[in-house]
Amino acid sequence: MIVSEAVVIKRRFCGPPDSGNGGYVCGLLAQRLDGTAEVRLLKPPPLETRLEIGQAQGPVVLLVHGRTVIAEARPARLDLDVPEAPSFQEALEAMKHYVSEDEHFFPTCFVCGPARRAKDGLRIFSGPVASRSMVASAWVPDETLSDAKGLVRPEFVWASLDCPGAFAVLGADIRPVVLGSLTAEILDRPSSGENCIAAGWKISSQGRKHLAGTALFSEHGRILARAQAVWIEI
Repeated sequence: MIVSEAVVIKRRFCGPPDSGNGGYVCGLLAQRLDGTAEVRLLKPPPLETRLEIGQAQGPVVLLVHGRTVIAEARPARLDLDVPEAPSFQEALEAMKHYVSEDEHFFPTCFVCGPARRAKDGLRIFSGPVASRSMVASAWVPDETLSDAKGLVRPEFVWASLDCPGAFAVLGADIRPVVLGSLTAEILDRPSSGENCIAAGWKISSQGRKHLAGTALFSEHGRILARAQAVWIEI
C-alpha cells in the first residue's frame, strides 16, 4: 500500500462511544475517489488514534491501523430509486416521534445522538413520517461543518446519509445495528444554514442483514445526495 496521509478520528465524530461514526468515516475515504463510491467497514474505527489512508492495487483506498485494515473504498454504481421527499414540515413533525436519550443505543452518536448539543453533533433525529413507509428528520447544518466556500464538507454529507437508514430498518423487536457498508453519491452539497431533509427507508432484510436507502434533500425536495447501506444486527 502506498500511504498518502495520516488521519485521526476525533472523539467528537464517534458513533458508538469508542469508535468512529460509520458514515463520517466512509466519507473520509470516499472523497479520495471521484464520483460514487462504496465503502466497507471491516473493523470499528478507533478514536484519537493515528490511522493511515493509502492506495491499494487498482482504484481502492484503504484506512489502516498498523497492519489492520479498518475500511476500504472503491468506485461503484448506485442503482437506487429514491421516493418523493417529505416536506420540511413533515420532517419536523417526524422528529417529535424520535427515541429518547434513555431509549437510544448510542446516545452520544455524532449523527443521531440525542445527548449531543447544537454545533457538536448533527442532531439528525429520524422519526416515522405519517402515512409513509419512511423516516425523516429536518436538518440545518451549522458552520462548523462547512468548507471555505460555506458548503457542507463531503464527510458530513456522507454522515447525514448514515443513521436515517438505521432507524428505517429497526422494527418492533429493536436490536442495535451497526453499519457494514455504505454506497453513496453526492449530487450537490448544501450550504451551512440551509434547511435540509434527511430521510431513510427500508429496502429488504435477510436474517441479521438489512438493506436501507437514504437521501438528503433540499427544503423543496431536490435530491442532494443518496445512498444505500447494509446494516448488521449486533
